[in-house]
Amino acid sequence: MKIARKHGLLIIEDAAYAFLAKAPPPPLAALAPETTVYVSGLSKSVATGLRFGFAVAPVQWVPAIERTIRATTWNTPGVVTAIACGWLDDGTVARLEVEKRQDAAIRQSMARDILAGLGSVGHPSSYFLWLPLTEDIRADQIAMALTREHVSVSTAEPFSTCASVPHAIRVALGSVELEDLRKALEKVRRLIRAYL
Repeated sequence: MKIARKHGLLIIEDAAYAFLAKAPPPPLAALAPETTVYVSGLSKSVATGLRFGFAVAPVQWVPAIERTIRATTWNTPGVVTAIACGWLDDGTVARLEVEKRQDAAIRQSMARDILAGLGSVGHPSSYFLWLPLTEDIRADQIAMALTREHVSVSTAEPFSTCASVPHAIRVALGSVELEDLRKALEKVRRLIRAYL
């Protein structure tokens, strides 16, 4: 924050997954409100189809943000806004976030058990994890081999911000039934071990 303040930089805080942390640290927007735009929504924490987002920004940035929203999406339909506001007010959002956090923790625990020994990296209540690979195993080979097994994973390339892309695959843990997830994770384990 000191660097942002010193150089007049704007911090954009994407808090779409902040609800997954049971006791998250205070948002940067609370610590540096004059230089932080806090962005979040309900499509990750409540329901994918509930396309309702919001931003909290320094007053001088509000007109530019409003113009950008109008130029790209105009606005959220009134019914969606009414549902979102009602659920925020009556505690539905808070209850659903607790349930999702518990679900993510169950999935993460299952993944860690099944992928034990492969060095998985992920937050205990996250809906994804990373599997670092050794230098001699190409992530794209693993991803393609898993595709043939009807399991879709991502390499680190789309997420990398540096020239040297880490050898890793990203495994999403949500959106499927637990038994289907178990079977998919077992395929991931078997295939990676075959390459070791």
